Amino acid sequence: MNESLFIELSAWLTQAGLAGTHETDIFSVFCDRCVAAGIPLGRAHVAIDTLHPVHEGRQFRWGCGPNQSLVHEYGRTSLQDPDVYGPVSLDAQATDVWRRGPFYHMQQTGASLLRRRLNAHTKDDFSMLADWLAAGMTDYVAITTRFAAEGVIGEMDAVYSSWGTKAPEGFDDGQIAALKHIVPYLALAIKSVSLARMTRTLMETYLGRDAGQRVLSGQIVRGIAERIDAVVWFSDLRGFTRITDATPEQVIPLLNDYSDVIVSAIHEHGGDVLKLIGDGTLAIFTAEDRARACSAALWQRLLRVRESQF
Repeated sequence: MNESLFIELSAWLTQAGLAGTHETDIFSVFCDRCVAAGIPLGRAHVAIDTLHPVHEGRQFRWGCGPNQSLVHEYGRTSLQDPDVYGPVSLDAQATDVWRRGPFYHMQQTGASLLRRRLNAHTKDDFSMLADWLAAGMTDYVAITTRFAAEGVIGEMDAVYSSWGTKAPEGFDDGQIAALKHIVPYLALAIKSVSLARMTRTLMETYLGRDAGQRVLSGQIVRGIAERIDAVVWFSDLRGFTRITDATPEQVIPLLNDYSDVIVSAIHEHGGDVLKLIGDGTLAIFTAEDRARACSAALWQRLLRVRESQF
């Protein structure tokens, strides 16, 4: 890669990360500039784990087919301690793909780069290589950009990137060296934006949307209060004590499904969940018009219908 183009690209990545540019835009511009600099990319993926109540992480794509989205949120592939966290539905397909994939192999071996010339003999070495070969790729490079221990948050310990080319001769050594050199700058920008997104998700998940947004806006000084006009709303699950006595092993899965229904319905009607208390849900509905807030909270028939599913 031309040194001046590398300096320009690394500076742009720094600014994009600081500005909070969306990951898809960062990745798209990065790949386009690499191509302009002489690296013959045909397809590229980058993925990073996160802290999210449902998804394990996000993958961003460039050069994908017309039926593939630019962003893919992948399911969980591991569970540290089921006795502590309870039964969780893992994505079996994602787990299988991960364990047969190049990044799991690199995790086990400690390697940071893996390369495969794609052909009939190598397409089954790792999961997804056959798909890259079918898309016309002749060469595949995987890079794991690991974080230092102090920079690890939960499962977010690295940025994983895959690079393919349709060039008949594949990547040359200089092009692979250039990728190794510039990808850490991309990883840093992606991590920066992902951390901001993760923080927002955690705040809204565990504090509620309104409280989370207030905290993120800087309202964290002790002793500051604000008077609001709101309807306070509370519900719980009918017959919950009987359920816990009869089938205690089903309590956590039941609460997960039940809370998903209740929280989604509250959000659909403009409310904010303040706290989940076992099978109970405490929420508020705010509006400029008190009658509108009360109307949003009074959807008991909907609740009864949805509760009947349990």
